[in-house]
Amino acid sequence: MPTVTAAFVHAITAAANLTLTANGEILSGGVAVHRVAPLHDGQLDDQSFFDLICWIARRHPDRVALMAAYADAIRMDDLGVLGLALKTAPTLRASLVRLERYFRLLTDTAVYRLDTSETPVRLVLEGRTQDHPALTLRNECALAGFARNARDFVRDGLTPEFVTFRHTCSGDPAHYEAHFGCPVIFGADRDSIALSSRSLDLPNRLGDEALSDFLTRHLDQELGPVEQEPPLRADLCRRLSTALSTGIPRAASLARDMGMSERTFFRRLSDEGTTYRDVVREVQVKLARDLLEHSDCSIAEVAFLTGFAEQSAFGRAFKRWVGQAPAQYRNRACDVPRLPQGAVMAGTAQRLAGGADTVRAGTV
Repeated sequence: MPTVTAAFVHAITAAANLTLTANGEILSGGVAVHRVAPLHDGQLDDQSFFDLICWIARRHPDRVALMAAYADAIRMDDLGVLGLALKTAPTLRASLVRLERYFRLLTDTAVYRLDTSETPVRLVLEGRTQDHPALTLRNECALAGFARNARDFVRDGLTPEFVTFRHTCSGDPAHYEAHFGCPVIFGADRDSIALSSRSLDLPNRLGDEALSDFLTRHLDQELGPVEQEPPLRADLCRRLSTALSTGIPRAASLARDMGMSERTFFRRLSDEGTTYRDVVREVQVKLARDLLEHSDCSIAEVAFLTGFAEQSAFGRAFKRWVGQAPAQYRNRACDVPRLPQGAVMAGTAQRLAGGADTVRAGTV
C-alpha cells in the first residue's frame, strides 16, 4: 500500500494549528478532534493521509493560507538524510537531481521529474496513486513547500518563472501569485514549477560536494531494496535514450546534468560494476533493435537516432553487436506491428530504466 512520511502528515496538521500524536489522534488545544490510523515505521497510508487533507480543508476555507502555512511548516531538516543531501548539494541542479532520484524514499504516492527538454526547465510533480479529491490541495502544498525551501537553501534565493497546476483554481488567482511571487496558471497539462536554465547553476548556501556525495551513497543504500536497477545506471540509460540523436554526449556534460562531478560520475558507475562506454553501447543496441523491429524509420534514421553520424559506421557496429546487418535484422521482424518513432523510443527508455515495457519484445 502506498505511504507518505510522517513529516508530511505533521506539516499539514501544523499548518491547520493542530497536533498529531503517535497513536493517530489529532489534537486542537489539547483536545482530540479527529483520528487517523497510527503511524507505522514513520509512515501513514495514502488513503488516511488524503482523507486527513480533505478533513482539514473543510475546516479551513482559506485554501491559499493553508497552502502557505504548509510551506512554512515543512522544512528540509524534517526530511532526514534526503533533506540534508538537498541542502548540501553544490548547486540547485544537483539538488533537483537528488529530489528526482530519491523522493520515493519519502512517499510512493508521487515523484518529481526534472524536465530540461524545454525552456524554461520544469520541475514536474507526477502522481502515482488513484485519483482523490485531496490531490489538488496536496499538489499545491507540495510545490509551495519546495519553492519556500528553495528560497532558503539556494544562496541567492530562487523565484520561479511560473507555476502550473492541472486543476482549476478554487480561490483568487491573485492570492496564489502573491504567494509564489510569479504567474500561476491553472488548467495546465501538468503540475510544475518553471525555472530559468540559469537558475539551475545557482550555488546552494551550504553546498559541500564531498558531504553531499557521502549522503548520496547513503541514500543509494536505502534505495537499493526499493528498486531493482542500480539508480545511476537506470537514470543514465533513460537520459541516453533521448540524447543519442544529437550524438553521444560527453560524460562530463551528463555528469553535470545529473548533479555531480565527472570524477564522482565515473566512480559511481564503477561501484555499480559498469562503465560509461558499456552503458552507451547497451542503450545503442537496445534502441537500434527496437527501432528496426517496431518503427518505420529508415536505416539511416536509425543510425542517426542511435548516435552515429554515418549509416556505414552504424551498419558495421550493429553487425558486430548482433552478427547481422541492420537490413537482415529488420527482415526477421517484418511481421511485427509498426509503432510511431516516439512510442518506440519511450518504450526503450522505460525498459532500460526498469519501467514498464511499452514496446512488445521482439526477437533478440
